[in-house]
Amino acid sequence: MSCLIKGVKCCSPVTQMHQVSGTLFKAHILKNIWGINEQQFKISRTSSHLSSEKANSYDYVIVGAGSAGCVLANRLTEDPLSTALLLEAGPKDTFLGSKRLMWKIHMPAALIYNLCNEKYNWCYHTTSQKHVDNRIMYWPRGRVWGGSSSLNAMVYIRGHAEDYNRWSREGAIGWDYEQCLPYFKKAQTHELGPDQYRGGNGPLHVSRGKTNHPLHHAFLEAAQQAGYPFTDDMNGYQQEGFGWMDMTVHQGQRWSTASAYLRTALSRPNLSVTEKTLVTKILFQGTKSIGVEYVKNGQRKKAFASKEVILSGGAINSPQLLMLSGIGNADDLKKLGIPVVCHLPGVGQNLQDHLEVYVQQKCTKPITLYNAQKPVNMMRIGLEWLWKFTGEGATAHLESGGFIRSEPGVPHPDIQFHFLPSEVIDHGRVASTTEAYQVHVGPMRSTSVGWLKLKSRDPNDHPIIEPNYLSTERDIWEFRQCVKLTREIFAQKAFEKFRGPEIQPGNHVQSDKEIDAFIRQKADSAYHPSCTCKMGQVSDSTAVVDPQTKVIGIENLRVVDASIMPSVVSGNLNAPTIMIAEKAADIIKGLPSLQEKNVPVYKPKTLETQR
Repeated sequence: MSCLIKGVKCCSPVTQMHQVSGTLFKAHILKNIWGINEQQFKISRTSSHLSSEKANSYDYVIVGAGSAGCVLANRLTEDPLSTALLLEAGPKDTFLGSKRLMWKIHMPAALIYNLCNEKYNWCYHTTSQKHVDNRIMYWPRGRVWGGSSSLNAMVYIRGHAEDYNRWSREGAIGWDYEQCLPYFKKAQTHELGPDQYRGGNGPLHVSRGKTNHPLHHAFLEAAQQAGYPFTDDMNGYQQEGFGWMDMTVHQGQRWSTASAYLRTALSRPNLSVTEKTLVTKILFQGTKSIGVEYVKNGQRKKAFASKEVILSGGAINSPQLLMLSGIGNADDLKKLGIPVVCHLPGVGQNLQDHLEVYVQQKCTKPITLYNAQKPVNMMRIGLEWLWKFTGEGATAHLESGGFIRSEPGVPHPDIQFHFLPSEVIDHGRVASTTEAYQVHVGPMRSTSVGWLKLKSRDPNDHPIIEPNYLSTERDIWEFRQCVKLTREIFAQKAFEKFRGPEIQPGNHVQSDKEIDAFIRQKADSAYHPSCTCKMGQVSDSTAVVDPQTKVIGIENLRVVDASIMPSVVSGNLNAPTIMIAEKAADIIKGLPSLQEKNVPVYKPKTLETQR
């Protein structure tokens, strides 16, 4: 441009009589030059914006690197032509690429450390629960690569076949057991090898406990003495009964979805993964999702999805982000001044969780984990794990458990047991005080249903969480049964040489009224929130996603995590969440669903008896 201006100056001073016309000519030329330049600047700016948008555009933007998000990131980038961005609010689960330096996550026995660590944990709390002595419940949820699979107790339980057949009846067509079992198997490599129910080639390694602890054996023997069957695979033909737990532990290390799915995909050039990135809202053109806005290092940025945005934040974060983005109950959104993109009243509703209590017994022999929790022994255990990934640090110790029916007429188990040769107090926040063992026990299909709503428009504000625990008489009765049936097992001959006084509820708690009071005082979450973006038919006004996992009424937006369960399954949620993501990945790719027909499932010979 400077050359053009110099050229104009050279053309003008010829004679005095031409000065006026020359000046007008210069002004005209300069005006045109500046006009051209302004136009070029606008074009340049638009071009720069488009290239920037293109540089930050992917086929898929996945929100949440948790149990589902890591699966999707892996499966959707198996095709080198598909690009994906995975956004995680928390940090990586390794330090300098080392698991050992992040032993609090990867040592199975160290799981208590992160249940209360805000660095890796959202640390949610419920509202005051009026049916549970007005207590505020603590809900840990993973905020780290691997999500809650990097914090949980590593119990691998699928639920019962009838849970998935029920989903189909509730409107999740295509999600019955025959079409879910193949995805459980696809995900899994079981150390005992593949069979009709187990997988043998998947990235998720599943193993059995190695401690051979005498109290686990006593528990399983006592359950049989009480009249319950032994089952050799709670995830196979027969859930009902007592047996050895499957765990997501591999070679002595926690095997989260970050380890199973994400780490193997990190080297792919078509996958980008972030950490410490808070997604604040979904971006739309009308009712079409085109990307997300997020904050990283204090800077607000955007990422665009040419195909789909997929929410995998879990049962709290996914509905929260939908509502922050204008998808939810229109009346609630308007009250907060959030522009409504789509009135979808089911968002945040249908909240379901598992509640449990600990029935604890003193142990007369010094064989529990009490001594292992003393500083010198913890150091010894830690050093062995750091050196060889073996020893007492290489297990979460929840190695046995079971499923039973609460009463005659119940078609499949509705009570779950986890046995632990130790005493846990207040989520592990209080140190054990004595040699003791305990059972975590609770109903699996409670009838109490809750909700969650936004507290404000601020994405950093935790939502209002109202699980509505123990709000029905049926739930109260089931919990009473849990205590009575556990006491019956602990009273069997197998525990005679170990049994000391009952710690809780305590021998003074005997009547139904006393047991109910104990439950209100001590029941706590089993950390299984779900169902807040319910999957169902478009005709169902309470559904949030359809059976293809697409958000109803919105283009190019899916939810894939535990929030889309139509109803909570009869067991822990990590394995079903991974299955959901495996199946959703095939749906997103346009592949036909895997299916295995006529797989046998155990049914009691009679429903006239409880066992």
